[in-house]
Amino acid sequence: MTELKLQNSLSGKKEKFTPLDPENIRIYACGPTVYNYAHIGNARMAVIFDVLANILRSTYPKVTYVSNITDIDDKIIKAAQDTKQPIDNITKKYTKIYNDDMAALGVAPPDIQPLATDNIPQMIAIIKELIEKGHAYVAEGHVLFNVPSFPKYGGLSGRNRGEQIAGARVDVASYKKDPADFILWKPSDENEPAWDSPWGKGRPGWHIECSAMAERYLGLPFDIHGGGADLKFPHHENEIAQSCCSSGNCNDLSSFAKYWVHNGFVTVNGDKMSKSIGNVTLVHDLIKNYEGETLRFTLLSAHYRQPLDWSENSIKQSKQTLDKIYRNMLEISDIEIDVSVKPPKEFMSALCDDLNTPKAISILIALSKKAAKAKAQKHKSEFFAAAKILNIAQQNPEIWLGHCVCDDSTNASHIDSLLQERQQARADKNYARSDEIRDELLAMGIAIEDTPDGAIWKRI
Repeated sequence: MTELKLQNSLSGKKEKFTPLDPENIRIYACGPTVYNYAHIGNARMAVIFDVLANILRSTYPKVTYVSNITDIDDKIIKAAQDTKQPIDNITKKYTKIYNDDMAALGVAPPDIQPLATDNIPQMIAIIKELIEKGHAYVAEGHVLFNVPSFPKYGGLSGRNRGEQIAGARVDVASYKKDPADFILWKPSDENEPAWDSPWGKGRPGWHIECSAMAERYLGLPFDIHGGGADLKFPHHENEIAQSCCSSGNCNDLSSFAKYWVHNGFVTVNGDKMSKSIGNVTLVHDLIKNYEGETLRFTLLSAHYRQPLDWSENSIKQSKQTLDKIYRNMLEISDIEIDVSVKPPKEFMSALCDDLNTPKAISILIALSKKAAKAKAQKHKSEFFAAAKILNIAQQNPEIWLGHCVCDDSTNASHIDSLLQERQQARADKNYARSDEIRDELLAMGIAIEDTPDGAIWKRI
């Protein structure tokens, strides 16, 4: 068994992963707030945690992966008001779109995908505990967490007192005891969603949602929590505060989740994604123009903790690399796969070293070349076992490369014979005939690409 090491944001160190229960690895990742389309930064988290779950499933008998849907939030309420649609219509629409878009990127559904609105009683129960233990208070219909009551606050993000207040991004309301205090429950207006509570009709704050869902579906403590780096503060910091204090484990930040995994930001052509710049890149738009597997490959091309710059050039490079892999696969398409074969140790060692996907991809490319050259079942099986962990190179190579055609006039053997004739014409310096063949193939809907390994073709 290859030892898995993860950079733990809680300790700031790369640590050996030791499961709390080897029979059931429990993971939680913060899912989307469903009021609009997901951008490529949202997709990076989904793809990274999909790979992490695959790695764990290759080692342990059971993995329970929970990723929530936030279906009650001020942004959702505003979207409903702006569009004059019922909130339920908006949340159901964008939940389906999110799941469909992630599926296009090869992301498997989480084992459990809870809705925030299905867990209101659990949120109220935690808030009651916090009030009883002196960590929360009621003020003007609101319930707030009192940050000074938890001395270890800031232990995840490393922010000091001044940075906590500055980074909270909330107005210092008159009813707050401390500027850093955050909302657990808020009153609702007549036209806003509301649930009964001991503090009047209202709705939960954002942070309490994940604390309640993680505890309900995974129990405390659980193994791994994570999400994008932008969630580290204040969202994840607040989750720790709520869950540790409500459970009575204020002195142990790991009593909520033992390991914290955060992926880096995605920029677009060197700039931070921003509505004001107009460069917010939506997955829903990307999959109309690119193969989902190409987008997934691009997201895995950089180490998950490092920034990833998104550009047409990076997508193009990913497509070219995948084409090479699929051409190697085509060479061994008639060889059966032995599903009992495990990925090579070198490949798993790269992935288990804090999810080093760039190194793992380079090894995977080498495996595809080795398999194409050796044409042996063992090498092909090792390649496919490794590729399955990343969930890339899972398609029929003939379909990917455009060789799968139904029209007899463009069957593969006819195209190959024309390519051979063109190659001979080029060798004879008969460039006129070479160009004629290229035009003939183009008229048939076939494009030619000259590579160092010879000419290849695909349907356009």
